[in-house]
Amino acid sequence: MAKEKSKTTLLKEELFYAPKNGRLKASEDVLAQTECFCEDYKKFLDMSKTERLAVRTSIELARQKGFCEFDPDKKYSAGDKIYFNNRNKAVIFAIIGSEPISNGVKIAAAHIDSPRLDLKPNPLYEDSELALFKTHYYGGIKKYQWTAIPLSLHGVFAKKDGTVLEVSLGENDDEPCFVVTDLLPHLAVEQSKRKLNEGIKGEELNILIGSHPFKDDSESELVKLNILNLLKEKYSITEADFLSAELEFVPTFKAKDIGFDRSMIGAYGHDDRVCAYPALMAVLNATNPKKTIVTILADKEEVGSDGNTGLNSAFLSYFIEDLSRAQNIPGYRVLRNSKCLSADVNAAFDPTFPDVAERKNAAMLNRGAVITKYTGSRGKSDTSDASAEYVGEIRTMLDKANITWQIGELGKVDAGGGGTVAKYIANLGVDVVDLGVPVLSMHSPFEVVAKFDVYMTYLTISEFYK
Repeated sequence: MAKEKSKTTLLKEELFYAPKNGRLKASEDVLAQTECFCEDYKKFLDMSKTERLAVRTSIELARQKGFCEFDPDKKYSAGDKIYFNNRNKAVIFAIIGSEPISNGVKIAAAHIDSPRLDLKPNPLYEDSELALFKTHYYGGIKKYQWTAIPLSLHGVFAKKDGTVLEVSLGENDDEPCFVVTDLLPHLAVEQSKRKLNEGIKGEELNILIGSHPFKDDSESELVKLNILNLLKEKYSITEADFLSAELEFVPTFKAKDIGFDRSMIGAYGHDDRVCAYPALMAVLNATNPKKTIVTILADKEEVGSDGNTGLNSAFLSYFIEDLSRAQNIPGYRVLRNSKCLSADVNAAFDPTFPDVAERKNAAMLNRGAVITKYTGSRGKSDTSDASAEYVGEIRTMLDKANITWQIGELGKVDAGGGGTVAKYIANLGVDVVDLGVPVLSMHSPFEVVAKFDVYMTYLTISEFYK
């Protein structure tokens, strides 16, 4: 016979906020759906190592669901499914709702760029009979984490004749990969005296690409010449074509289950494709929404969201303006009545490094999607700070739908901080709050998330779109 709860216990249950591991109360059906959803997510990750690849993969999935390319001169009706491809590096998906667009739209905004190593404009050189590439790292990284791991190459060459040549090398088992070398510990006495953030310097992130010389002893730089000859044979390019190229090196790691219980996923690029994929699936699987729903997968978040593919540009507001013009409504009125979930990650509490987090306000793995009311750093600088009313609205929605969620900050007040795209959408007059997946080892080449949190984020955005 179950022991009757005391008055104190009942009062605590009524009054205390005590989030728990969501897997404890989840049904077997929900856990099975979680596994199924995350298997597809892992495939998406492996196909979307860069922002360009993420756009391509997303559009392919959308076309299978009946989405068509947006025509700004066309008038759309309820139920129409459209996408706007912004320079192959950002994309918007939308389904037209049954309500007038003047009532506002519902937006989920994520980003699909991740920290990586970009090539410099003039990258190729030879030194000591080795050929290497010079890189310029992109986004916030711990540089030492990018040494001695296999890297693959993705990107494009834009040639003088106007053709754009795609490059992908290192992902398949039968392809060569690349690496940034590091010092052996036997000779790293002086390197070990450096501060951790200087253990590897930016100019030391040089990628090893070859060692075989061109068969001619009478000339110098024969290894470099051989590399260029191979590139000419394979891609019909010369060294000058690097001047108008976008080439990115990313880890070759495939997405893998983590742990004996397979409850987590380790992969490159969870930040922020772990929120981009649920936001994408939420719009692709939506049916007959009342309000027009919009999923944005943006570029450049890791470097400040500037540029014409980042959300600090006007591409979202112009898209809304094009939609609203067909109904003779000013775009600003649509935005003023709109609501947004900024789908971005938060830092998961790591018991190995507890000192940077404040436990009562830290996100935990397996406690569901995490609401982040504000980001920024220290004194809440560079954040939109969602209103209590809007957080209350989202909280009510989640509880009514029985979706597991939590709330969290990005570390202790003076420990650091970070930002998301939320403030750029808020600056358009839209109600917005961050909501997404907590991540371990964020910005590393191999980040970790809990499958349960990924699925709860999908359910949250899907519920938001209803």
